[in-house]
Amino acid sequence: MELNKNNLHDLRQEYRAAQLSEKDVESNPILQFGKWFSAAIDAQLYEPNVMTLATADRFGKPSARIVLLKEFDEHGFVFYTNYESKKGQDLIENPQAALVFFWPELERQVRIEGIVSKVDKETSAKYFHSRPTGSQIGAMASPQSRVLESRESLEEKVSSLTKEYENKEVPHPEHWGGYLIEPMHIEFWQGRQSRLHDRISYDLVDGSWIINRLAP
Repeated sequence: MELNKNNLHDLRQEYRAAQLSEKDVESNPILQFGKWFSAAIDAQLYEPNVMTLATADRFGKPSARIVLLKEFDEHGFVFYTNYESKKGQDLIENPQAALVFFWPELERQVRIEGIVSKVDKETSAKYFHSRPTGSQIGAMASPQSRVLESRESLEEKVSSLTKEYENKEVPHPEHWGGYLIEPMHIEFWQGRQSRLHDRISYDLVDGSWIINRLAP
């Protein structure tokens, strides 16, 4: 099909799977997220922990990419990465971030905004060593977000480290670890017909979560 403006205008989907009421949601958004995340797992969605992470530098220039959620609890949401990457640099300059989960099969979206801090080294090291050896080597070898001389130079570095740490524990790199996003705002979106979607938001005010319905 030839792509044109009319093709894009005609791309639309009616949402009919469910509805969301402020009367039915949990009083704590982490509990509500847990219910929705469990539903995504039960539905056998492909990588339900995929999320968009948006950051901004000290000038407010935004940047977004896909990362994986690896932990969540009452403290917030955790992902792991190279601290020297573009996102890591942004978070040094501006320790705030936003997350978006989109589960189209369930016609659901979750938006999270909050304050970011590094998780402790022990937790990062424990998770690092739980990863496949190839992923550990890759984390050591890749100068994430920096210009590479070539793909071959990266593969040579991986090959060298693989030989160096054959039958040995791969050391946890100081430049690699976890970030915790402590949520200040969470919104749950349920698709509805005619774009009259349900949007229930939670805002943390003086230590308590305030629930509101937002216009679609």
